Amino acid sequence: MPEVSLLTNPVVSNGSPMDKSSVFAGSWLALGLVLAWALVAPQAEARAFFVFGDSLVDSGNNDYLFTTARADSPPYGIDYPTGRPTGRFSNGLNIPDILSEQIGSEPTLPYLSPELTGERLLVGANFASAGIGILNDTGIQFLNIIRIWKQLEYFRQYQQRVSGLIGVEQTQRLVNQALVLITLGGNDFVNNYYLVPYSARSRQFSLPDYVRYLISEYRKVLIRLFELGARRVLVTATGPLGCVPAELALRSRTGECAIELQRAAGLFNPQLFQMLDGLNNEIGSQVFIAANAFGMHMDFISNPQAYGFVTSKVACCGQGPYNGLGLCTVASSLCPNRNLYAFWDAFHPSERANRIIVQRILTGSTEYMYPMNLSTIMDLDSRI
Repeated sequence: MPEVSLLTNPVVSNGSPMDKSSVFAGSWLALGLVLAWALVAPQAEARAFFVFGDSLVDSGNNDYLFTTARADSPPYGIDYPTGRPTGRFSNGLNIPDILSEQIGSEPTLPYLSPELTGERLLVGANFASAGIGILNDTGIQFLNIIRIWKQLEYFRQYQQRVSGLIGVEQTQRLVNQALVLITLGGNDFVNNYYLVPYSARSRQFSLPDYVRYLISEYRKVLIRLFELGARRVLVTATGPLGCVPAELALRSRTGECAIELQRAAGLFNPQLFQMLDGLNNEIGSQVFIAANAFGMHMDFISNPQAYGFVTSKVACCGQGPYNGLGLCTVASSLCPNRNLYAFWDAFHPSERANRIIVQRILTGSTEYMYPMNLSTIMDLDSRI
């Protein structure tokens, strides 16, 4: 990708891995130097992966925090390779895990994990934290969570740590060439504006004005992410907020999606896409890639049987109407086959639904991915 004048530090162009064939044709000393480099930083030339956002992409950061927004007890993780809870709000793998598979990388560790040291840092890091939103007052009921600006500060700290391993120039190259995923916005509605009747934000803003405010704040977040070196950023839209089991349980009598929350998503997503397009035009490069999560979800919500699900209304794990009340716990009703359910718990897709979403990210048309899908991104970047 070309250099961009908006960056405070020079952009390192997205180069392909070093061709070492000529080195092997040289002396044994040269071979020794190549092998030494491989031992010091075997993944410095590989594509790192960074994740920012909320519970849809949190891989366990909240397990290290004093917060009520945790997925650290069974049956969470029942289908994870270890069969144990991992902090993911899933029965198994979440979207970042599956994306890591697709780009040929091992899963990124939570940034707060004590295991994220040494060469593991070169794979990337997951900074996401369940409960957060675009706004700092979103998710205050969860107490201690990593708000988005803190996630970005951790990203800056991460780069300082990696610089100590491979140097400043190689760190900048690693970050410039990385794939980045950010998922924000849903909580700003369900855990802020619509959390309670006459919430503070709903008294302050009409819904259209609130959406415009969110978009303006989100733009600041994305500009900061760009300033920190991100050059390929998948930005997911909000899903169909009114169709998740939690909202069906609270707001639906016959299983229809909650109209007001669907309206919120319908206002937010087009303005998000417009804002991303504007940023790309300003930068002069396709940095921000829009992922139409609303459309991806609505495919299997509207016709679950076409995707092998028995239902898209009832969560696999939960209690109350549609299994949509409260958290998933050992006392909850639990479906025997998670592959047959579009939703794992009251808010989050099952692993199988996540795989469908990632397949859309990977190969979807411009209806789902704009201006291009992940396969096209990887093909283009491999040629640079």
